[in-house]
Amino acid sequence: MDITILIVILGAVVAGFVQGLSGFAFGLVAMSFWAWAIDPRLAAAMAVFGGLTGQIVAVFTVRRRMDLKLLLPFILGGLVGIPIGVGILPHLNIQLFKATLGTILVVWCPIMLFAHRLRRIEAGGSLANGIVGVLGGMMGGLGGFSGTIPTLWCTLKRFDKSEQRSVIQNFNLAVLFVTMLIYVSTGVVNADMIPMFVIVGPAMLIPSLLGARLYIGMSETNFRKLVLGLLTASGIALLASSLPKLIGDFSG
Repeated sequence: MDITILIVILGAVVAGFVQGLSGFAFGLVAMSFWAWAIDPRLAAAMAVFGGLTGQIVAVFTVRRRMDLKLLLPFILGGLVGIPIGVGILPHLNIQLFKATLGTILVVWCPIMLFAHRLRRIEAGGSLANGIVGVLGGMMGGLGGFSGTIPTLWCTLKRFDKSEQRSVIQNFNLAVLFVTMLIYVSTGVVNADMIPMFVIVGPAMLIPSLLGARLYIGMSETNFRKLVLGLLTASGIALLASSLPKLIGDFSG
């Protein structure tokens, strides 16, 4: 088997399981594998496709009550942010973006994981949720990272496990669906990418279902630790894939 195909399958399997378990992070986890061997534009399209597929599966496997009043500002903000992210994508230094995001995750998430006495953020309300949605939409347009910032925000707000899953799952579904439509209509996704999509979809399906089954029996505390641990690990992977290339470009 071609090594590139093997990397695509491995990334999809691991990312599918993580998304099923946590409700987000397909793009982050998959990119930690694909960034080593896949063209950034193709990897971004695959991440959006895989993340969207996982969210569609979650609609039927991890059903959660939808609080439209809470969810709507996130989604409206996301719809504003998506075209901004898609517009930036062709001009973005993807390695610098990954290094910046990785640094934020590696520094902030362990602080949240071990600082048990951090006060819950009470301020902000719908306006803050909408701004977080804009940032999530931008990152979705950049390559399927839509859930990262909203998940951090939900954790800071101390949403319970079910409430956080409902927000992130429905937000990601909406943002990734619209992002894929824009990718197709603007030519970011083309027919040459379909064979890779055909590989990614089946590879992540069963792991996603297994992850969703494990999520159902998880406690609030363990879920919070899992989410922050996954975000930290994703940050480390992003730094590992981006810093050598940035250092090489700087040295050159």
